[in-house]
Amino acid sequence: MYTLKQFKTYILLFLLFCFSANNGLAQERKRIEIKDSGAFGERDEENFPGASILTRSNQGQVHIYHDGIDMFCDKAIFYGKEDFIEAYGNVNMQQGDSINLTSKYAEYSGKTKLAYASGNVVLTEPNSRLTTDTLYFNREKQEAFYKSGGTVVRDTSGTITSRIGRYYMNDKKYRFLNRVKLVNPKYVLNTRQLDFYSESGYAYTYGPSTIVGETSKIYSERGFYNTKNDTGYFTKNAKIDYDNREITGDSLYFDRAKDFASATNNIVVTDTTNNSIVKGHYAEVYKAKDSVFITRRALAITVQENDSIYIHADTLMVTGKENKRITRGFKNVKLFKSDLSGKADSIHVNHQTGLTQLITINNGIVDAFTKTKKPILWHIKSQMTGDTIHIQSNPKTEKVDSLIVFKNAFLISKDSVLDYAYNQIKGQRLIGTFNENNDLDKVDILKNAESIFYATNEDGELIGIDKGYSANLLLTFEDGDILTFTRILNPDAELTPEPDMPEKERILQGFEWRETERPLSVEDLFSEDAPVDLPKIEGLKDAVEGEEFFDEALLKRVEDANKFAEDKELIKEDEVGKASRAIPEKPLLIDIIEADKALDSLPKKPVLKTVKPKK
Repeated sequence: MYTLKQFKTYILLFLLFCFSANNGLAQERKRIEIKDSGAFGERDEENFPGASILTRSNQGQVHIYHDGIDMFCDKAIFYGKEDFIEAYGNVNMQQGDSINLTSKYAEYSGKTKLAYASGNVVLTEPNSRLTTDTLYFNREKQEAFYKSGGTVVRDTSGTITSRIGRYYMNDKKYRFLNRVKLVNPKYVLNTRQLDFYSESGYAYTYGPSTIVGETSKIYSERGFYNTKNDTGYFTKNAKIDYDNREITGDSLYFDRAKDFASATNNIVVTDTTNNSIVKGHYAEVYKAKDSVFITRRALAITVQENDSIYIHADTLMVTGKENKRITRGFKNVKLFKSDLSGKADSIHVNHQTGLTQLITINNGIVDAFTKTKKPILWHIKSQMTGDTIHIQSNPKTEKVDSLIVFKNAFLISKDSVLDYAYNQIKGQRLIGTFNENNDLDKVDILKNAESIFYATNEDGELIGIDKGYSANLLLTFEDGDILTFTRILNPDAELTPEPDMPEKERILQGFEWRETERPLSVEDLFSEDAPVDLPKIEGLKDAVEGEEFFDEALLKRVEDANKFAEDKELIKEDEVGKASRAIPEKPLLIDIIEADKALDSLPKKPVLKTVKPKK
């Protein structure tokens, strides 16, 4: 039995011997110090040859120190020559104010500065608390590593679990791998890989990842999330589900507190309830207000079984609850359907009532800056203009029922026989109805009706030009052609042979044939737009792979340390009180006594790689 003073003297003499016998590397290395112990220096050569057994005193635990780290435990086995210690029972390792590690059992090598802890391991740092079954601690690089499952708890961010984890102490960064899950009162995050910075609360996700909240679900394969202010940025197949809206784009921004999302480049917003889609290259979505704002080649699509409706404008807004949706388009509005197309300065669509309004500004006067003209509709062979146009559809059948042209209504229909001839009707208001095939069936021109018709016989020969006036006028159509016309109230008309009618009398005032503006396809909706110069999205970089935890530098330290170790059998320990019941039969970490056997205890294949911290 050694006294405390004798044992410290022994250690001092041993250190002096080592410093004189070993090379410069060994001389620079600090050795483990025993600061305090009750029974000090007991021997059990049969079970622990060459080791001292240290136990706690009535005043406190065994206290061990090495190069800035303090270790406390109830019992320890200290191998002086190997500078290696095993600690049992209520183990506590402290590194300044930054790291506090507790466990049932721990191993530590002063030569490699590598520690291993097992049994209810808890690693606490100022911003988080890690619990796991087993933990490796590389003090040389200030990194901790687990591979058998771990949990990190943060007050501000929630609880993070993963199968594999690594903590970079200098950068205050965690890297979680394999079945990663972050549970927060507001959302649950699942991902394949999560890089988490404990001080800032920044989280970077890699691989298929979801963030599911009460009213939203986010998917991406590369993303960033600020767990402190609940904002995020997502790229690579990114998607946000807002109840009945799905938003996709090259990049997505999300603000949970404001219920706000924005998207850039190749955006698609799908309304699953109203069966509609909005596209563009920049969008803002306010969930609380049930609104979508989209611009840059903005396109709204009302999906119908046989014939979808497409609306393009400089800016589109979709607002209102799912059963009361309203779509608005501003500036350079174009509408396309297989049998109906149009243009206007702005548009207003009430999806609940089925009413579409084409609206003009400046009372239809052409503006030199906006190039605004009166709203216009094309249907088969007819062109209709006026100050405002309403199209009424049946919300259930999605078929067009009727249309109304308010004020300065003008209908032009190109004659089906005479290519140069245009039948013309104008008045204060136009009311048209459609048949079951969505074809214009009947048109009423109300108040101050004027008309010009090219009259032909059954053989298609021109009889003359009919020009007249009446209070009202009724037209019927068949296959897009005017079939009959009837003047109502105070008719006044005259049929004049074509040669006898001057050219200027053959058109009504306000006549303008705008066929070249007519969209004939979805692509034509963008024919007058300037080329789109999409912003370059830098996005989020791939995870940078670096060195493994059990890297060459660590293994080199093991090899170098082994050069100064004696060739002895690995020491085996038996159970030491209650604290040792769950302890492995021999140290799992690097015991430098025998390098070959020590290296066999390392993983055969690296399971984790480092990454440089993001700036």
